[in-house]
Amino acid sequence: MRALLLALLVLVAAVPALAQEPGEPAAPRSWQSLSPQQQQLLHGFQGNWDSLPAEKQQSLARGSDRWIHMTPEERSGAQDRFKQWRALPPEQRQQLRERWRQFKALPPEQQQRVREQFQRFRQMPPEQRQALRRQWQQMTPEQRRGALQRGPAAPRAGVARPGPRPAAGPRPRRFPR
Repeated sequence: MRALLLALLVLVAAVPALAQEPGEPAAPRSWQSLSPQQQQLLHGFQGNWDSLPAEKQQSLARGSDRWIHMTPEERSGAQDRFKQWRALPPEQRQQLRERWRQFKALPPEQQQRVREQFQRFRQMPPEQRQALRRQWQQMTPEQRRGALQRGPAAPRAGVARPGPRPAAGPRPRRFPR
């Protein structure tokens, strides 16, 4: 359990400092500045804490603080996600890291739009999600770039739309008439 937690914290530490301004160096963090709970979680780093880069110290401190404040359900979910992460092949993990860097490089408005689109995707029936995945896989790289640039509301030339929704009452209006 502790090894899993430690690995989770190391993974969290690998994520760049989000609260820090770009170009602003992180300040080193002393071991004594950590709470007793953080020190307990990070005890494996105690011997070499002062030799860690300041960014890593800050990241580990933030990650341990987040862990301490999680509910048991959130901790369980985090552990499950970490197990899934560790089960991925290294190439796929690297791909996901790159996608995360690309996402974090987006302006906040675009990040929010991506989050909203992802939530809409997750709420779709599994068959519709699978159909969209197949469509995406059948696209050429140029078609994919064009689809991403146009966004969700733009028509996608050459790409079939999912079939009609089952009749479940009137369809909600998207635009004022």
